[in-house]
Amino acid sequence: MPLAKPWWREVIETVLYAFILALLIRTFLIQAFWIPSGSMIPALEPGDRVMVIKFWYHLPKIEPKRGQIVVFKYPMDPKRDFVKRLIGMPGETVEIKGGRVFINNREIAEPYVQYQDNFTMPPEVIPANNYFCLGDNRANSQDSRFWGYVPANFMRGPAVFRYWPPSRIGLLE
Repeated sequence: MPLAKPWWREVIETVLYAFILALLIRTFLIQAFWIPSGSMIPALEPGDRVMVIKFWYHLPKIEPKRGQIVVFKYPMDPKRDFVKRLIGMPGETVEIKGGRVFINNREIAEPYVQYQDNFTMPPEVIPANNYFCLGDNRANSQDSRFWGYVPANFMRGPAVFRYWPPSRIGLLE
């Protein structure tokens, strides 16, 4: 008959296993992100906390989709994470005329944009393995218009669920 472990060893092992499990989940599956700015108002407000599915874009045949709210490594400083809306896909031509976005010469519907600006950008072809991302609050967003494209390998995953504040808990569109 095996000897029972002392209580302190059971506690240490339980805490250690919980820590390892939490680290694996955060590293490979799901991560929480805090929204620091108003660049995504009204979809996300400063102080919101969202869950991001980190493994999503690593699954076979699952690609990022236009309109998704995504978290990615900031191309100008990969140690920082940004959250924006995915607007343009690799190989597409993106153009902005007076704040209105055109993909392949067709204006896209953007019902999530409440705060428009008057920005203009000539047509550009999005390079292979890159994405064009914009904030919903165009007048207050540093995004692909200013620092360029987001490399595919910088994409962390889609933001799918807001868990804070309690009054705004729910799935993200």
